[in-house]
Amino acid sequence: MSLFYDPEAPGDPPMPEKLRKPAEPQDELPLRTGRVHIPARQRGMDLTAIGHLALHLPHGLASTAVVFALSCLVGIVTGLAWWVPLGCWALSGVLVFSRPCERLLARWLLRLRYPAPEEERKLRPVWREVAGRAGVDANGYQLWVEESEEINALAAAGHIVSVTSHSLATLTPAQLGGVLAHELGHHTRGHAWASLLSLWYALPARLTRRLVLWLASRVERPSGSAAVLSAVVAGVVLLVLATATYGLIFLPLATPYLVAAVSRRAELRADEHAAGLGFAAHLLAVLHAEHHRQQTRRTTPDAVMVRLLDSRPDVHTRMHRLQAHLDRGRR
Repeated sequence: MSLFYDPEAPGDPPMPEKLRKPAEPQDELPLRTGRVHIPARQRGMDLTAIGHLALHLPHGLASTAVVFALSCLVGIVTGLAWWVPLGCWALSGVLVFSRPCERLLARWLLRLRYPAPEEERKLRPVWREVAGRAGVDANGYQLWVEESEEINALAAAGHIVSVTSHSLATLTPAQLGGVLAHELGHHTRGHAWASLLSLWYALPARLTRRLVLWLASRVERPSGSAAVLSAVVAGVVLLVLATATYGLIFLPLATPYLVAAVSRRAELRADEHAAGLGFAAHLLAVLHAEHHRQQTRRTTPDAVMVRLLDSRPDVHTRMHRLQAHLDRGRR
């Protein structure tokens, strides 16, 4: 779950005046000690996490079928009971969230590194304050740094929280706190672990799909009459399946758009979490500055379908919601 995204297209409507110049929050972040950890707030699952898991359920079922077929094949060759490899795969999702596996994920897949001593001195106190305000144990998460010239952050797996080196170099402690609070929201609301779990259990089905497509590309093209006959048979089968399932067979076609919509909602929920911890003004300032810096990068507006597949909400929506939170606090 990443914090930032590409800026809006030039063709979008202009930003309202009250969002163009947000109130400048204080740069200093008051650090507190003796915070009480509230176990009920450390881990949870909101509707966006549940929706993400539900949308990936068909992929999980397809992966189960693939692993079951492979388990039966292994059983025939080796004499091993089919449920042993299938059960190992079913339980493998727990190992993905172990600290050694998460360190491998951070280093080799996400390309993260441990903070340098000077980065640790800036990052650790801010993180402890954010975790203290949320009522969670700061030591329950691993802090990482990504080498990047962008202002960004990431929440992944069950315990990974990272920020870019540019964020550490340019953001004030309070602004850094807003960025970290957003990523902590992804963890405490279940977005990060639900995303990894969905990806892990969908992997066998996706690999099988790629293998089938590769094999299909190696097959010689049929003659004209054979191609027409194949198309007619495929159309009849598709019509029968659509009639028998009341059109539910076409639901996977909408899954990418539904997943993107759920991901956009998750980003807004993480913003709400940061605002609830008192970082609305600081996160609003970061969003405004980064949007202004990147605004000239895009020269053509996004197509509608591209926006529907975008997993991050547009900057106007995020800033409007943060500004509304501040306005409610002033009343």
